[in-house]
Amino acid sequence: MLVTPEGDVEQVADDLAFPNGMAISPDGATLVVAESYANRLTAYDIGGEGVLSNRHVWAETPADHPDGICMDAESAVWCADVGNQRCVRVREGGEVLATVGFDRGAFACALGRGRDPRLFVVGQTWGGSEPSQPSGRLVAFPAPAPGAGRP
Repeated sequence: MLVTPEGDVEQVADDLAFPNGMAISPDGATLVVAESYANRLTAYDIGGEGVLSNRHVWAETPADHPDGICMDAESAVWCADVGNQRCVRVREGGEVLATVGFDRGAFACALGRGRDPRLFVVGQTWGGSEPSQPSGRLVAFPAPAPGAGRP
Protein backbone atom coordinates (compact mmCIF):
# COMPACT_ATOMS: atom_id res chain seq x y z
CA MET A 1 0.00 0.00 0.00
CA LEU A 2 1.07 3.54 -0.69
CA VAL A 3 -0.11 6.15 1.80
CA THR A 4 0.34 9.75 0.69
CA PRO A 5 0.97 12.68 3.05
CA GLU A 6 -2.66 13.66 2.38
CA GLY A 7 -3.84 10.30 3.72
CA ASP A 8 -4.81 8.74 0.39
CA VAL A 9 -4.27 4.97 0.26
CA GLU A 10 -3.52 3.06 -2.94
CA GLN A 11 -2.57 -0.56 -3.57
CA VAL A 12 0.71 -0.64 -5.49
CA ALA A 13 1.67 -4.33 -5.21
CA ASP A 14 -0.16 -7.62 -4.73
CA ASP A 15 0.25 -11.38 -4.87
CA LEU A 16 3.15 -11.49 -2.41
CA ALA A 17 3.75 -14.66 -0.36
CA PHE A 18 3.94 -13.41 3.24
CA PRO A 19 5.86 -10.16 2.61
CA ASN A 20 8.12 -9.18 5.47
CA GLY A 21 11.20 -6.97 5.40
CA MET A 22 11.64 -4.24 2.83
CA ALA A 23 14.67 -2.18 1.81
CA ILE A 24 15.17 0.66 -0.66
CA SER A 25 18.40 0.82 -2.65
CA PRO A 26 20.86 3.67 -1.98
CA ASP A 27 19.84 5.44 -5.20
CA GLY A 28 16.17 5.26 -4.17
CA ALA A 29 15.24 3.51 -7.42
CA THR A 30 14.52 -0.06 -6.21
CA LEU A 31 12.35 -1.59 -3.49
CA VAL A 32 13.32 -5.12 -2.40
CA VAL A 33 10.70 -7.17 -0.51
CA ALA A 34 11.35 -10.38 1.44
CA GLU A 35 8.74 -13.02 0.59
CA SER A 36 9.09 -15.50 3.46
CA TYR A 37 6.72 -18.15 2.10
CA ALA A 38 8.12 -17.97 -1.45
CA ASN A 39 11.81 -18.21 -0.43
CA ARG A 40 12.78 -15.18 -2.45
CA LEU A 41 13.51 -11.49 -2.61
CA THR A 42 11.28 -9.62 -5.04
CA ALA A 43 12.19 -6.20 -6.46
CA TYR A 44 10.26 -3.30 -7.97
CA ASP A 45 11.39 -0.14 -9.69
CA ILE A 46 10.21 2.90 -7.75
CA GLY A 47 8.75 5.58 -9.99
CA GLY A 48 7.47 9.07 -9.41
CA GLU A 49 4.88 9.47 -6.67
CA GLY A 50 5.89 6.04 -5.27
CA VAL A 51 4.46 3.98 -8.12
CA LEU A 52 6.00 0.49 -8.33
CA SER A 53 6.70 -1.25 -11.66
CA ASN A 54 8.85 -3.92 -13.28
CA ARG A 55 8.30 -6.58 -10.63
CA HIS A 56 11.05 -9.20 -10.84
CA VAL A 57 12.82 -11.80 -8.71
CA TRP A 58 15.87 -10.15 -7.17
CA ALA A 59 17.15 -13.42 -5.67
CA GLU A 60 15.82 -16.90 -4.97
CA THR A 61 16.64 -18.07 -1.43
CA PRO A 62 15.69 -21.76 -1.59
CA ALA A 63 17.33 -22.70 1.72
CA ASP A 64 16.01 -19.65 3.58
CA HIS A 65 12.75 -17.90 4.45
CA PRO A 66 13.76 -14.23 4.41
CA ASP A 67 12.16 -12.13 7.14
CA GLY A 68 13.74 -8.80 8.08
CA ILE A 69 16.24 -7.47 5.52
CA CYS A 70 18.72 -4.64 5.02
CA MET A 71 20.94 -3.54 2.13
CA ASP A 72 24.66 -2.79 2.25
CA ALA A 73 26.94 -0.38 0.39
CA GLU A 74 28.00 -3.16 -2.01
CA SER A 75 24.35 -3.67 -3.12
CA ALA A 76 24.02 -6.97 -1.27
CA VAL A 77 21.05 -7.78 0.96
CA TRP A 78 21.23 -9.38 4.42
CA CYS A 79 18.20 -11.57 5.23
CA ALA A 80 17.20 -12.71 8.71
CA ASP A 81 15.81 -16.27 8.81
CA VAL A 82 13.83 -17.31 11.89
CA GLY A 83 13.66 -21.06 11.30
CA ASN A 84 17.27 -21.51 10.24
CA GLN A 85 18.54 -19.27 13.05
CA ARG A 86 20.82 -17.20 10.86
CA CYS A 87 21.31 -14.23 8.58
CA VAL A 88 22.46 -14.65 5.00
CA ARG A 89 24.11 -12.05 2.76
CA VAL A 90 22.92 -12.42 -0.84
CA ARG A 91 23.87 -10.72 -4.09
CA GLU A 92 21.26 -9.94 -6.76
CA GLY A 93 20.76 -13.21 -8.65
CA GLY A 94 21.01 -15.36 -5.51
CA GLU A 95 24.74 -15.87 -4.85
CA VAL A 96 25.26 -16.36 -1.10
CA LEU A 97 28.17 -14.19 0.03
CA ALA A 98 28.16 -14.80 3.79
CA THR A 99 26.21 -16.45 6.60
CA VAL A 100 26.18 -15.74 10.33
CA GLY A 101 24.62 -18.24 12.71
CA PHE A 102 22.49 -17.30 15.70
CA ASP A 103 21.44 -19.37 18.71
CA ARG A 104 17.73 -18.50 18.24
CA GLY A 105 15.38 -17.35 15.50
CA ALA A 106 16.69 -14.29 13.64
CA PHE A 107 13.77 -11.93 12.97
CA ALA A 108 15.39 -8.70 11.84
CA CYS A 109 18.75 -7.25 10.91
CA ALA A 110 20.28 -3.83 10.36
CA LEU A 111 23.73 -2.58 9.40
CA GLY A 112 25.81 0.10 11.05
CA ARG A 113 27.06 2.81 8.73
CA GLY A 114 30.39 3.66 10.30
CA ARG A 115 33.97 2.75 9.42
CA ASP A 116 33.75 -0.48 11.42
CA PRO A 117 30.51 -1.96 10.03
CA ARG A 118 28.43 -4.29 12.16
CA LEU A 119 25.41 -6.41 11.38
CA PHE A 120 22.88 -6.11 14.22
CA VAL A 121 20.54 -9.10 14.53
CA VAL A 122 17.39 -9.25 16.68
CA GLY A 123 16.15 -12.68 17.63
CA GLN A 124 14.35 -14.76 20.18
CA THR A 125 13.57 -18.37 20.93
CA TRP A 126 10.96 -19.52 18.46
CA GLY A 127 9.01 -22.72 17.98
CA GLY A 128 8.42 -25.44 20.54
CA SER A 129 7.27 -24.62 24.04
CA GLU A 130 7.10 -21.07 25.32
CA PRO A 131 10.30 -20.11 27.22
CA SER A 132 9.85 -19.39 30.94
CA GLN A 133 11.96 -16.22 30.66
CA PRO A 134 12.13 -13.55 27.94
CA SER A 135 14.47 -14.79 25.22
CA GLY A 136 14.93 -11.72 23.04
CA ARG A 137 18.50 -10.82 22.16
CA LEU A 138 20.34 -8.25 20.05
CA VAL A 139 23.77 -9.34 18.80
CA ALA A 140 26.32 -7.52 16.63
CA PHE A 141 28.54 -9.30 14.11
CA PRO A 142 31.39 -7.81 12.03
CA ALA A 143 30.15 -7.03 8.51
CA PRO A 144 32.08 -6.73 5.23
CA ALA A 145 30.30 -3.51 4.19
CA PRO A 146 28.32 -0.77 5.93
CA GLY A 147 24.60 -0.24 5.54
CA ALA A 148 23.17 1.80 2.67
CA GLY A 149 19.75 2.70 1.36
CA ARG A 150 16.69 2.79 3.58
CA PRO A 151 15.90 1.92 6.21
